[in-house]
Amino acid sequence: MQIKVLGSGCSKCHATIAMIERVAKDQGAEVEVIKVEDHDTILGYGVSATPAVVIDGRAVHSGGLPSHAEVRAWLTPAAQAPGFLTQATRHLFFTGKGGVGKTSLSTAAALTLADGGKKVLLVSTDAASNLDEMLGVELRNSPTPVPGAPGLSVLNIDPDTAAESYRQRVLAQMGTGASDTELSTVREQLSGACTTEIASFDEFAALLSDKDGRFDHIVFDTAPTGHTLRLLSLPKAWSGFLDGNDRGASCLGPHSGLKMQEERFKAALEALSDPAQTTVILVTRPDKGAINEAAHTSAELHELGLHNQRLAINGVFHASERSDAVARAIEDLGQQALDAMPATLRALPQDRVLLRAFDTVGLPALRALLTPDAGPIAPRTTSAVEARSQLLGLDALADELAAAGHGLIMVMGKGGVGKTTVAAALALGLVARGKTVHLSTTDPAAHLASTLAGDVAGLNVSRINPKVETQRYIDKIMAARSPKLDAAEQALLLEDLKSPCTEEVAVFHAFSRIVSEGRSAFVVLDTAPTGHSMLLMDATGAYHRQMMREFEGPGAARVVTPLMRLQDGTYTKIILVTLPEATPVSQAAALQDDLRRAGIEPYAWVLNKSVLAAGTRDPLLAARLAGERKQMERMAHGLARRLFTLPWLTVPPIGFAELSRLVAKASNAPAGSD
Repeated sequence: MQIKVLGSGCSKCHATIAMIERVAKDQGAEVEVIKVEDHDTILGYGVSATPAVVIDGRAVHSGGLPSHAEVRAWLTPAAQAPGFLTQATRHLFFTGKGGVGKTSLSTAAALTLADGGKKVLLVSTDAASNLDEMLGVELRNSPTPVPGAPGLSVLNIDPDTAAESYRQRVLAQMGTGASDTELSTVREQLSGACTTEIASFDEFAALLSDKDGRFDHIVFDTAPTGHTLRLLSLPKAWSGFLDGNDRGASCLGPHSGLKMQEERFKAALEALSDPAQTTVILVTRPDKGAINEAAHTSAELHELGLHNQRLAINGVFHASERSDAVARAIEDLGQQALDAMPATLRALPQDRVLLRAFDTVGLPALRALLTPDAGPIAPRTTSAVEARSQLLGLDALADELAAAGHGLIMVMGKGGVGKTTVAAALALGLVARGKTVHLSTTDPAAHLASTLAGDVAGLNVSRINPKVETQRYIDKIMAARSPKLDAAEQALLLEDLKSPCTEEVAVFHAFSRIVSEGRSAFVVLDTAPTGHSMLLMDATGAYHRQMMREFEGPGAARVVTPLMRLQDGTYTKIILVTLPEATPVSQAAALQDDLRRAGIEPYAWVLNKSVLAAGTRDPLLAARLAGERKQMERMAHGLARRLFTLPWLTVPPIGFAELSRLVAKASNAPAGSD
C-alpha cells in the first residue's frame, strides 16, 4: 500500500510518518510512505492544513496528528476475522505461557464458530480452568450445551472424574473371580498422580480419535505451556512404550488396561500430526518472555510432528497519549518485544488481537473480543489516576517473611500472573536481609534463569528438571533392586521405569527433598501454574496417606511427611499471586479453597500489575480501573488475610538491580510484573 504524507517537513509530519510505519509494522502490513513537500502538489489534493495523508489519490486526513485508531483503519481495508477462524481445521489447540489469554481466545473462537452455524465442542485440559465463570455454565466431564450459544458445548477433562472412571474400567477387567483383597490392592495402586495423568490423557485421546463427526470443530483450551507439551507428547510416548509390549499390562498398577487403548493412542497421534485436521495456535503477548516461550514451544511441537502452527499475539496496546509515562512504557516495551521476535515465529501465519478495556467474562464480551471492527473502548475519562502509595509492596512482605528465620515459601497461582518475578524478588529480599536462601522452581517451563539474568552471591538457584530427576530416580531404583533380580527381571523392571508415569513420581521425590531444606534455611519455591501444582499436591497427599498406613502405631508420631510440613503455618508460607481482573482473582480464590481442603492456609496474596497503583491518564487503561477497584475490594473483604500490591512497571523487573528495587527496605520505588 502506498501512503503519501503531505507537509512542509515539520515535526508533526515526521511524527505522522513514524506513527504510520509503527502501526504498519505492528499489523504486519506492507506500506510505502512517500513524503510530499512541494507546495503546488499539496494544493492539488485540495487540503488546507498539514500534515495531510493521501491514500489511493484521496485525502483521508488533514491537520494535526492522526490517532492510532485512524491509522489502523487506513491499513485495514476490510474487516477480517483472525486466520485461525477463517482457516479453521477440525482440531484447534490454543497453547502458550500462562496469562497470555489462551482461555479468552479459545473460548471466543469456539463461540464465533458456533455463531457461524457450526457444531463446536470447547474442551479444557487445564485442571485450573475458569471456563465455568467465563461462560456461566457448570463444567462437567461430558459435553454440556452453553446457554445463549446454540451449537456450542463445553467439556472439562476433570482429572478426578477421569481417574475414577479409569479405575472402574481396570477393575472390571479383573473379572468376578478377583477377591476383595486383590481388588483393594489394585485400587490402592491406582490412587496416585500417575493414574490421574493416564486417565486424563485417555479422555484426551478419545476426543482426538473420535471419528463420528458429532462436532465440526473441537477447540482445546490447554494448560500452560510446560504441562501442555507433556500432554501433547504423551500420544508418542505411550505409543512407543506399548509398541511390542505383549504383556498387556506390566503390572496391576496404573499401566493396567493401556494395551487395549493402543489403537486409540495411535489414532490420536495421527490426528495431531495431520495439518488438515489439527492447528496449534501459539498464543503470546507483546512480552519478551512470552514470545521466547512461544518460540521454544514452536520448536518442540515441530519435534513432536505438529507442524501446522499459527501465532496469535493477544493484548496489543497502543497509547492514546504518548505523554503518559505508564502508557508509553507499556506500548514501547511491547513494540520492542515484537521487533525482537525470533525469525522462526515471524515466519508463522500471524493474528493480532488488541488489548480491550473489559474483562472477557460473559458471552457479549467474548463475542466482542474477536470482532475486527470492535476497536478500543471509547474514553470514559481523561483525568489522571493517582498512584496509591499507601498500598503495601513486596518490601513489607519480605520484612515479615525474614522474621521467621527459616522455612519454606511457596509462590503459587495461575500461569502468567507473575509468580516468577515475585519468587525471585522475595529471594533477593531475604538475601539482602542476611538470610541463606535456596530459590527453586517446579515449573516445566522454568523462567527463573531469564528473570534473574545472572548469579547472585548468597543465593542458590536450582530447577526441578523432570528429565534429570526421572533418570536419577530410575538409577536409584535399579541400583537398589537389581542385585536381587536376574537379567530378565532387571530388563522387565527397567521397561516399567521407562513409562511416562515415572516422571510424576520422580518430580515428587525431588520436591520432597527441597521442602525438607526449610528446616535450616529459607527455601523459596516458584511453583508451576495452578493445575500442575495441584497434581503435585495430590501426589503429596497420596504419599502422606501411604506413610500413615505403613507407620501406624507408636512409630507414627516420629513420621513427618511433606504434607505435614505444608500444613504447618510456622514452617510454610504460601503466597498467592493474582492480577486485578475478575477471572484471575476467582482462580486464586479457587486455589485457596483447594489448599484449605488439604489443610493448608495461604499466608498472603500479592496483586500484580496494578494500574491503580501505577497511576495513568490513558483512556483505555483508565477504563479498566473500575474493574480493578472492584477486585481489590473483593480481596480486602474476606479473600486475602494479607494483601500486597505491585504496580505496572515502566522498566521490566529483570536482573538483580530491578528485582532488588521491589524489596528494598523503606523503598518507594515502583514494584513490578512479569
